[in-house]
Amino acid sequence: MNYIGSKVRLLPFLEHSIKSVLTERLEEQVFCDLFAGTGAVGRYFKPKCKAIISNDLEYYSYVLNRNYVGNSKLIKVSDKLEELDKLTGIEGFVFRNYSRGGHGDRNYFTDQNAKRIDVIRQQIESWKSTQEIDEDIYFFLLASLLESADKVANTASVYGAYLKHIKKSAQQDLTLKPATFDIAKNNSKVYQSDANELIKKISGDILYLDPPYNARQYGSNYHLLNTIASYQSFDPKGVTGLPVYNKSDYCSKATVVQSFEDLIANAKFEYVFLSYNNEGLMMHSQILSIMEKYGEVQLKTQAYQRFKADKTENRNHKATETLEYLFCLQKY
Repeated sequence: MNYIGSKVRLLPFLEHSIKSVLTERLEEQVFCDLFAGTGAVGRYFKPKCKAIISNDLEYYSYVLNRNYVGNSKLIKVSDKLEELDKLTGIEGFVFRNYSRGGHGDRNYFTDQNAKRIDVIRQQIESWKSTQEIDEDIYFFLLASLLESADKVANTASVYGAYLKHIKKSAQQDLTLKPATFDIAKNNSKVYQSDANELIKKISGDILYLDPPYNARQYGSNYHLLNTIASYQSFDPKGVTGLPVYNKSDYCSKATVVQSFEDLIANAKFEYVFLSYNNEGLMMHSQILSIMEKYGEVQLKTQAYQRFKADKTENRNHKATETLEYLFCLQKY
């Protein structure tokens, strides 16, 4: 999925940096991904560590991580995927509020794809309510729908706005692709909690932190994924159809420093790794000042190309270079 702050391109750098700091084998460590997003980091380290703890406050993120990290045993669902993919679309909540045919304006999906999302989402819920599928399969199918819907969304990677005209990828018919996960022997846990509250209740070896860097709220930028995932009725607000959404203290200059220090103080992990870049709300001197109170700190950097949507009507993606910082703390 296209995702703000995705670490997919930086995974080898993260692994190399973490291994260079550890005094134990990675395979023996409990790894916590506290701001998990789409789960790229947790998925990568799942077969490499003893166990994964995954968390994010957003429900769409919980769904993805509950599948990719939480599912570890083989499931047989090919018949369910085929059945879902053959369904005829219906005029449900997504069609009525997020397609031009239903709403008259909001152009997030073509009418046909919005109807397909509705019918697939309702069928998944029906199977769950009648206990025709278990929880593992439920989240596998939901994750498959979220990723498949994202592929045909008429946006510039985020859902803060839709495009006026249907772009080429959004014109394609939605096809349900399986959200295939890695089989693993470890016993991983997935949470949907406020990071600063959860940190008081968990412990492990490696704590990986990838909080929001700036004022962009993930609850608004990915609101439609939450809407599809939860499928609860509400009154969409404004031009973009926003629900009431979570607001993070890490997206506010007034609260981010105190929230970060509280997090580090309460972390019951020997190693803490913070990903942050050169565009963040916290100054690097502030980060170092806080971390150095609790142990020995190293700093590693990696330049990489990231993509962001351009503000022209074409919404072309332009490559821009940024510098990723990995602050490495070994707590006393």
